[in-house]
Amino acid sequence: MSEPAAPTAPATSPVPEESAKETGVSWLAELRGLLLMLLAVVGFHSLIAKPFFIPSISMMPNLLVGDRLVVSKYPYGWSWVSASFHVLPRSAQKLLGAVPAYGDIVIVVPRGSDSDYIKRVVALPGDRIAVVNGQIVLNGKPIPQAVEPSLDLPVDANQPCDPLEFPGLRFRAADRRLYCELPILRETLPNGASYWIIDHMRQRLDNYPETRVPADHVFLMGDNRDHSADSRESLDRQGLGGPVPLADVGGRAEFLTFSFDGSESWNPLTWWNALRGNRAWNRLRPMIAQQSGK
Repeated sequence: MSEPAAPTAPATSPVPEESAKETGVSWLAELRGLLLMLLAVVGFHSLIAKPFFIPSISMMPNLLVGDRLVVSKYPYGWSWVSASFHVLPRSAQKLLGAVPAYGDIVIVVPRGSDSDYIKRVVALPGDRIAVVNGQIVLNGKPIPQAVEPSLDLPVDANQPCDPLEFPGLRFRAADRRLYCELPILRETLPNGASYWIIDHMRQRLDNYPETRVPADHVFLMGDNRDHSADSRESLDRQGLGGPVPLADVGGRAEFLTFSFDGSESWNPLTWWNALRGNRAWNRLRPMIAQQSGK
């Protein structure tokens, strides 16, 4: 009799050489991915839109310290000031430039500075503008300023209603909270753009001699007329030094996203209680008033 055959080992597929090797992280690929993501974010902020933070009271009552908003970069074309980071030498060139409309709220970077200012367009190229006792005179005609009911703005850490800036306007209401009683005027420009301003005291910027706005320039003012370094103020006083070149205008304010009252800290748990809930998503384009005779 023949001996039984020895059992054979089950057949196995050959292991590919690649899978036998230990798989490692490609740090070069990871770095390339992060760089592309960073470039996409910077490109979006420079060309399309970016968030903006309000640090001053110059645009009260329409913009408050602590407001966060979105600025679109494309409405007036692109220039040196459009870039999120000003690493290249300043240039006066503008690509696909366009002129803002009366009443637009714009971002501007004044000459000799890399800081963003936010102001309102009140005069366009070719206009003659003066300010007489706080009232704009445009092309020889006073711009209407209608008195509206005062605005009782809650006092908080971002809006303390400093007695030096708003003398006699802070009061305690029946609910025991402190408020700032802001006198409101409604200003309406020739295209019907209508918005609130504050002009509550007499000061030197209430009068500005008539000047003609050159081609490719605009004249900008803050809505808080007594506390705004704008086109009425010289560059050496941190103003805009007269009409502003369109190449220095970097975008248009569109809407608020949220607003903090100043009580927040680094701790995210404090952010909810610090929100000013009635300000989120407010549109920042001026309303257009009905024009008589049209």
